[in-house]
Amino acid sequence: MRSQITFLVLFLACSTQLSADAKTDWRTWRGPNGNNIAIDDSSIVTSWSEKKNVLWKIDIPGRGHSSPIVVNDIVALTTADENSKTQSVFAVNRATGTKAWHKVLHKGGFPLKTHKKNTHASPTLASDGKALYVTFCNSESIKLTKLTLKGEVEWSITCGGFDPKLFEFGYAPSPLLYGDNVIVVSDYEKGFLAAFKKSNGKEAWRTPRVSQHVSYSSPIVCKVAGKEQLLLSGRNQVASYNPKNGELIWKVAEATTNATCGTMVWEDDLVFASGGYPKKETVAIRADGSKEVVWRNRDKSYEQSMLAYKGYIYAFNDNGIATCFRAKDGKPMWKERLGGPVSASPVLVNGNIYATNEKGITWVYKATPNGYKEIAKNQLGSDSFATPTICGGRIYLRHADGYGKSRKETLYCVGKK
Repeated sequence: MRSQITFLVLFLACSTQLSADAKTDWRTWRGPNGNNIAIDDSSIVTSWSEKKNVLWKIDIPGRGHSSPIVVNDIVALTTADENSKTQSVFAVNRATGTKAWHKVLHKGGFPLKTHKKNTHASPTLASDGKALYVTFCNSESIKLTKLTLKGEVEWSITCGGFDPKLFEFGYAPSPLLYGDNVIVVSDYEKGFLAAFKKSNGKEAWRTPRVSQHVSYSSPIVCKVAGKEQLLLSGRNQVASYNPKNGELIWKVAEATTNATCGTMVWEDDLVFASGGYPKKETVAIRADGSKEVVWRNRDKSYEQSMLAYKGYIYAFNDNGIATCFRAKDGKPMWKERLGGPVSASPVLVNGNIYATNEKGITWVYKATPNGYKEIAKNQLGSDSFATPTICGGRIYLRHADGYGKSRKETLYCVGKK
């Protein structure tokens, strides 16, 4: 009887730990709910500096714009070294900030051209808590690799091509996990949306996305208008797909712009997208298949994703202007110029928005329609392009110091000591 009780206690302890880990991780782009809203945690700090609330920091080899993900006992991100022409995954011990492992996946094969603000390691990793899934653009194609949490390669495949001729600005979309599949998008002239089995990398389904436009947005799956929908903007349209088989549910042409970078958000039965090339537009569409465009405006969140929260849309656009619109009709609530330029997306936790610009400044302000209410303004390093990650009582920030060959990236862990 005693051994049975002991076993039961151990089983419950392990089950509780597994559940807690899932709640305190940040395993994919846009976080646990796909909306860049973190689980509320009163221990999350609002102010920091090099001398305040930095629990640990570690140099990152190479350069990248991917956000760190946090899974179990590691923090992991993608990076690329332009001198050695390598693309790799770098993992850090979550508790101590020491290097756990560094796995090079590709050597050579870099695109001949890319935008000066892009990198060869911009997609964020995805994890189901058991493995890591990573995409790189290499040798004019998208490579998808599955790694163990120890950095061992389980399989690696070529998903399809990515060789744009119109705009050679590089690749950006992050992989998306749904059920037993990894979903990958390649939005160029001969593009595709495709799913691959997590177990072995075999193709589950493929949908063409052929157009004369090139776009950079990551797909997202959400439940909206009573059903699960895979949302994707760009290519001068907003589209909804069935995430189980890739079939088109609906699309609205002449919505947003030719190119978008942000991931779509949703509120009630509305979905929202924004773009910035060649025109400026933010658009709200009813997701019930009616194709109704509920409202449009001329605000531009090109590189960033927006936030949808309690009936309002919050954005921190390219020019460093924080905005708030009412979700149901697009009514402007307030606008505040903070400072740009901006590439990272805002993150929300405890009713506060954390918004970082390219100069390494992070503003913290209230998510409220009743005017801009600043809480703190924080500086680390001299630049930042990656979206912050907030989970488990900590904030993970990918910042850098210096320029050109002297530029050095650092991963910071910020929290209460």
